[in-house]
Amino acid sequence: MLLPMQANALPARPVAASQAEMTEVVLPNDANPLGNILGGKVMHLVDVCGAIAAHRHASSYVVTASIDHMDFLHPIRVGELIVLKSSVNRVFHTSMEVGVKVFSENVLTGERQHTSSAYLTFVALDAAGRRREIPPVAPETADQRRRFEQAGRRREYRMAERQRRRE
Repeated sequence: MLLPMQANALPARPVAASQAEMTEVVLPNDANPLGNILGGKVMHLVDVCGAIAAHRHASSYVVTASIDHMDFLHPIRVGELIVLKSSVNRVFHTSMEVGVKVFSENVLTGERQHTSSAYLTFVALDAAGRRREIPPVAPETADQRRRFEQAGRRREYRMAERQRRRE
């Protein structure tokens, strides 16, 4: 299958080529007094998992430029697994949006529950630390195409908010 090209002639890469999944057991040192994983720990893991997908896609170093808001829908308890899945939703020349979805997993039953999601923007850097062009992403499934379109709308909103704050 031929992948579409963008103006800079870099070949597009499929979403699946850069997807990442991380799993960790929640231990007491990462928990609050109620026995739930700390929100800051979840946010750290979201950033790491998102960066892995971004690194893979860009084949370069990346830095986190922003993270959209994050809701914690359900707690993840000590002894459960935290499972994070990330994929590149869309590329915008030197930046890209990566979606990360977080689940808890009961080690005894295997039951998974969606606990949070976030959208992060990463910027690709060259060896001198300057922004560099990155290949476009080629969504192949209906779900990937939906995320691609939604990422464009979220970017428009983020750009409008940035402009509003400057005024």
